[in-house]
Amino acid sequence: MRRSPIHWVNTPVLIEALMRYQQNRLPKPMRLWVEELLELSPKEVNQIASN
Repeated sequence: MRRSPIHWVNTPVLIEALMRYQQNRLPKPMRLWVEELLELSPKEVNQIASN
């Protein structure tokens, strides 16, 4: 089953998710959502985590 693309994202929700992502405080489904939404590769994820 193919997912439909995301057309709209609530900015405050995304900012909070990014902050928690950087702090490694997101549940795995949310972490995967952020990575998919921002089209992050594993290399980029490691760079974000090390900053």
